[in-house]
Amino acid sequence: LSPVPPCSREQPIFTTRAHVFQIDPSTKKNWVPASKQAVTVSYFYDSTRNSYRIISVDGAKVIINSTITPNMTFTKTSQKFGQWADSRANTVFGLGFPSEQQLTKFAEKFQEVKEAAKLARDRSQEKIETSSNHSQESGRETPSSTRASSVNGTDDEKASHGGPAEAHLKSENDKLKFALAQSSSNVKKWETELQSLRESNARLSTALQESAASIEHWKKQFSACKEENEQLRGKIEELEEQCNEVNKEKERNAQLSRRLQELETELQDKELELEELRKQGEIIPELMSECESVSEQLQAAEKKNKDLEEKVRTLRTEVEENKHRQTNLKTELKNFLDVLDGKIDELHDFRQGLSKLGVDN
Repeated sequence: LSPVPPCSREQPIFTTRAHVFQIDPSTKKNWVPASKQAVTVSYFYDSTRNSYRIISVDGAKVIINSTITPNMTFTKTSQKFGQWADSRANTVFGLGFPSEQQLTKFAEKFQEVKEAAKLARDRSQEKIETSSNHSQESGRETPSSTRASSVNGTDDEKASHGGPAEAHLKSENDKLKFALAQSSSNVKKWETELQSLRESNARLSTALQESAASIEHWKKQFSACKEENEQLRGKIEELEEQCNEVNKEKERNAQLSRRLQELETELQDKELELEELRKQGEIIPELMSECESVSEQLQAAEKKNKDLEEKVRTLRTEVEENKHRQTNLKTELKNFLDVLDGKIDELHDFRQGLSKLGVDN
């Protein structure tokens, strides 16, 4: 079968778009993308062979060429993904759809085409069985015709005698001649069909050889793609490492930017302080003159302070002397008080004696 259907023989009956995958032939588990993006996937009907195919082409590359048979089954593995196995292509195809609705439509069309393929196969088997039965009947009738001819020839020898038997044999002979002619036409018909089947078989053999060559070609391309994929994976890992380095550099740059902003803020604060210091520096001469006057005043005050300290020392000396004098005066006053108390006691005793003398007198 040709990968791209000719317009005169095959026509699309349903078309959709999906991402195409094939099962990894080595692991039989992982999916390998057959297309880099969503491509057109179509059902085609071949009216000449009464067959159905799913075909998808990505540019000049045929990525799906699957003839649908009654034994195939389309399975939904998720809401947007479905798959089917093709034993002729020795692979499993997978389709990823943009929506669940498109997947459902594709699955319904697959079931419809599968039933149509089954019906076409059943009709073809019935036709082959009917043709086989006709061939067997024709084979059985041919000897009878031969025998009838031989009998007819014998009767022709006796035809000169005439009679009802001759008419009966003539009618039988006509029937046998008609059956022989029909059998001959059937033989020619089946020879024609056999020739067409041989030609079809030759075309199928050629297509099979082309398919085998195409498989080898695709295997080589798959190996090349696999190597390229490994190289791309290595490049991706390198790019990821470079991205990590770039991210680290970005983080360092962000930290440096934050530090720069902090330094700019500190610089602005320092500039403000410097401006304040400059303003204060402008009043330093006035402060110096004031400081000189204050120093002079301080010297005068220190001189006065020294004088006052001398006066204080003099006063302290005088106070000490006064204290000493007071102590002496207190001592003398106490002695005087003691003497005075003795005198007062003597006067008291004297008064009492005077009083006693007056009483006595």
